[in-house]
Amino acid sequence: MNHGTIIQIDDCLVSEEVLTEFFSCDYQKCKGCCCIIGDSGAPLEECEIEAIENNYEAFSPLMQACAREVVDRDGFFEIDVDGDMVTPLVKGREECVYTHFDEEDNCFCSIERCFFNGSSSFRKPISCWLYPIRITNLSNGTRALNLHRWHICKDAFEKGRREGIRAYQFLREPIEVYFGKDFYEALDQAAQMLLEKQ
Repeated sequence: MNHGTIIQIDDCLVSEEVLTEFFSCDYQKCKGCCCIIGDSGAPLEECEIEAIENNYEAFSPLMQACAREVVDRDGFFEIDVDGDMVTPLVKGREECVYTHFDEEDNCFCSIERCFFNGSSSFRKPISCWLYPIRITNLSNGTRALNLHRWHICKDAFEKGRREGIRAYQFLREPIEVYFGKDFYEALDQAAQMLLEKQ
């Protein structure tokens, strides 16, 4: 796939699309379906497994009974077909075990719900929080940041375009939390230079 210009910031190779493509989640249309559609769970970092385990007692009551059974039986993560650590899925379905459904069947992250009510110190996996940016660890020690395109997010790309919000701008908070404020500022400067050339 052609990612256009690649910008290096610190140890990260950033695809041009991360900086130039429009994106803004449109929850009113998607209802959180990214939590319940997919052939694999959300990618996890090793430290996140411990964070999930340490906060599980807080958010597990928000999970479905069948999802708690999966965690009780198989653990807090699983290894997918690519050999990556991911959140488990409810058996026979595509939904993440950590999904919470409200009375109107809207999907939310049970972990994040508890973070916002103050009962969990862990917000949610960074792969979820940064979506649609995907991080790939490369063999030379650098990381690649690419924009993932998924048909269920077409409304988010359209909403971002309507509102004039770029993907990296929409994701400012998780970018600053995970990579630091200086990294975000460098992204912003690179975006301005790229957009001036267009």
